[in-house]
Amino acid sequence: MTTFELYRRSTIGMCLTETLDQMVSGGILSPELAIQVLIQFDKSMTEALETEVKSKVSIKGHLHTYRFCDNVWTFILQNAQLKSDEGQETVDSVKIVACDSKLLTQ
Repeated sequence: MTTFELYRRSTIGMCLTETLDQMVSGGILSPELAIQVLIQFDKSMTEALETEVKSKVSIKGHLHTYRFCDNVWTFILQNAQLKSDEGQETVDSVKIVACDSKLLTQ
């Protein structure tokens, strides 16, 4: 199963990376094991989002930037409104990264 490293830039991914860096620096983990943990994190996040998340969100906002590179779309919206069954939230800026899920099964 191929995965993207998208979720490493999330809050939980950044915390995991920082913790692994500290453990490698402290001699608790080898760099190779830290890399394996990150690879497993990528796989687990992809699987969890595919199987566990059932919510749908609609997003409206001002399209500030968009790009398509290496089969990955990136959108940056400003003054975005996110609506779901639980309610509505307005944020100053949101970044959306979208990949073709068919690429994950290659």
